Amino acid sequence: DTHSETPPTEAEKVHPAQPPYYLPEERVEENGLIRSYLTGEMTDAAKANRRPVAVMMSNDKQALPQYGINRAGVVYEAPVEGDMNRYMSIIEDFDDLERIGSVRSCRTYYTYFAREFDAIYAHYGQSTFAKPYLNNVDNINGLEGIGSVAYYRSSDRKAPHNAYTSGPRLQQSIEKLGYSQIFDTSYQGHYLFARDGVTDLLADRPGVMAADTVKPGYTMNKAYFQYDPEDGLYHRYQYGGVHQGNEGPITVKNVIFQCCQMGHYATTEYLNINVHAAECGFFITGGQAIPISWEKDGEFGTTHYYDLEHNEIVLNQGKTWVCIIPTRDFDKIEITGKE
Repeated sequence: DTHSETPPTEAEKVHPAQPPYYLPEERVEENGLIRSYLTGEMTDAAKANRRPVAVMMSNDKQALPQYGINRAGVVYEAPVEGDMNRYMSIIEDFDDLERIGSVRSCRTYYTYFAREFDAIYAHYGQSTFAKPYLNNVDNINGLEGIGSVAYYRSSDRKAPHNAYTSGPRLQQSIEKLGYSQIFDTSYQGHYLFARDGVTDLLADRPGVMAADTVKPGYTMNKAYFQYDPEDGLYHRYQYGGVHQGNEGPITVKNVIFQCCQMGHYATTEYLNINVHAAECGFFITGGQAIPISWEKDGEFGTTHYYDLEHNEIVLNQGKTWVCIIPTRDFDKIEITGKE
């Protein structure tokens, strides 16, 4: 019977076989909202169409809690010297924040992470090895003339844990330094985000495993993420308790473990993390995880993450936390289902 097939709808004629993720050309403003490049969620267009800030933040116990980290659409966590980790919080919704930080110094690899999101990078100084790389990214440096505009010292912490910025200070600094707040015309976003209503992204992927508790294997802060099926989010823990930002417990929709080759600069403690040589990792969302590989486009391009069949991964809409892990510590990663 040749008449049994349903004719395509008008929508299907316009969008034949839509992929389960949004395409760059579909990013259009509706009622003052547009899809965020950081979360894939419909967001105030004035904020989502403006370059975000990428703020270096301390994770020393003396600096807790981190202020402003709950607003980050994407957080990078990477080791620095001495088993410590440091964060780069990428934030588009920063205008009303009176305290962001504490702000710490730059390491080479963070300049590349900031560039991937066309972000303006805020940091208080830098390692010697990172200094030349700051020429590659629009940055707000606490050790330069702009520092007194961008940053202030709080009285409730001891240096170096007491340098903070704020939304108004960042905005004033960006304007004073003459940085454009409009995305570069070549920028098309970083991640692929699932369409509204698309769930269970990892169900049939090769290598899929239950992932209720995931541990990146960091030795000092002993961080881990716990999945809560009630809200569909991963709740973050470290130092033996809930990881609190100043606006409450930290939760994210997606977790990426990105393994990188690592060494040291000469005879120093400073890490030389290779963010260009393709390696492995895991993508974790919705209580499940899959093994992934990653590749970076050229020196300053985007890092893309792929499943075992080399399909680019699709993220759930929401916040993402990226843990940078030394490839040599791959065996320290733990991904477990319910006991």
